[in-house]
Amino acid sequence: MEVRRHYQGVELMLRLYELRRDPQLRKARNWYLENFYPASVTEIEQKYPHGSAAETYIKMVLTFWDMVASMLNRGLLDEALFFENNGEMWVIWDRIRHLVPAWRLSHKNLALFSNIEYACKRFVQVREQNAPSSTDILRRMLWEQKSIIKKTSVNE
Repeated sequence: MEVRRHYQGVELMLRLYELRRDPQLRKARNWYLENFYPASVTEIEQKYPHGSAAETYIKMVLTFWDMVASMLNRGLLDEALFFENNGEMWVIWDRIRHLVPAWRLSHKNLALFSNIEYACKRFVQVREQNAPSSTDILRRMLWEQKSIIKKTSVNE
């Protein structure tokens, strides 16, 4: 029975990977990773208005990873296997983590992105057990990437 459960979890992970390859979701994920470095909820509302392509990309990426996190949090995916093979969810979360409290208040939804938040807290715990201080180093590298991207796009 245990082997069957693990097999189903692997099948689900492969299916999620397949969904990540959907052309629209891939385009949204690429846009998010290259462009989305929000400073405030107000900036998001002004810069990415309702109905814009960018807002659609943001929603696609966040709802996809929140759904995946929901499955992970319920034990439908093996946590160790998932964390060994996925880091993108944490990067997605790291871009918004500082805004989520304000976002929750503005949407009057205290559970907004709670699935991804919980899963990413676990991810950091596991990461830090295996590689102490690596999360801060990765975070610094990813936010420095913002400067590199901006410089590159200005010079083109």
